[in-house]
Amino acid sequence: MSRSLCALFAVLVLATCSGGSKAPPRNLDNACSIARERPDYIKAFRSTERKWGVPVHVQMATIYQESRYRANARTPHKYVLGVIPMGRQSSAYGFSQALDGTWEQYQRETGKRRAKRDRIRDASDFMGWYMNKSYERNGIHPSDTRNQYLAYHEGHTGYARGTYNSKSWLLRVANDVDARAKLYQQQLASCRI
Repeated sequence: MSRSLCALFAVLVLATCSGGSKAPPRNLDNACSIARERPDYIKAFRSTERKWGVPVHVQMATIYQESRYRANARTPHKYVLGVIPMGRQSSAYGFSQALDGTWEQYQRETGKRRAKRDRIRDASDFMGWYMNKSYERNGIHPSDTRNQYLAYHEGHTGYARGTYNSKSWLLRVANDVDARAKLYQQQLASCRI
C-alpha cells in the first residue's frame, strides 16, 4: 500500500472513531430526528419515564439545555486576570450536567456505582431520580417542565427558598426549556418511533 493511501486510510479511521456516540445528534430542534438518529436515547428516556414518571419530552428539553446532547459537556473555565485558567466553574459534567456530589448521592441511593454521566441511560436515570426527588420534596409534578428545571438548576433547598426569583436570566431559561419541552412533545406525538 502506498504511503499516501496509508495516510488517507489513517485519516478515515480517525474520523470515524472521533465522532462516535459522543457527538450530539444533528438536528436538536426536532425530537423525531433525534429519536431516529439515536434510538438508544429514546429507549433510555422511555425507561426513565416508566421508572420515575418523568415524561420523555421533559428529559429531552432539560438535556438540550444542560449539554446540547454532548456526552462530555463541561462548564467553562474560570480565569484570573482574564487569562490565567483556574479550573472549571463547577464540577458539572456529561449529558445531565450533574455535579460531583449530587452524582455520588445518586450512585449511593440507587446502588448504581458504575453509572457514568457521559452515558445517556445513566444520565437519563439520574434526571428521573432527581426530578422524582423534586416531586417528593417540593411537590413539583414531573410534567411541570419549568419548575422541574428551576429545581434542577437551583437544587431542592434553593428552589424551596425561591432563589430563582432574583435571577431574571434563569426564569427566561426555564421558560425556554418549557417551550422546548412542549415543542418536543408535539413532535413526538406525530412521529413514528
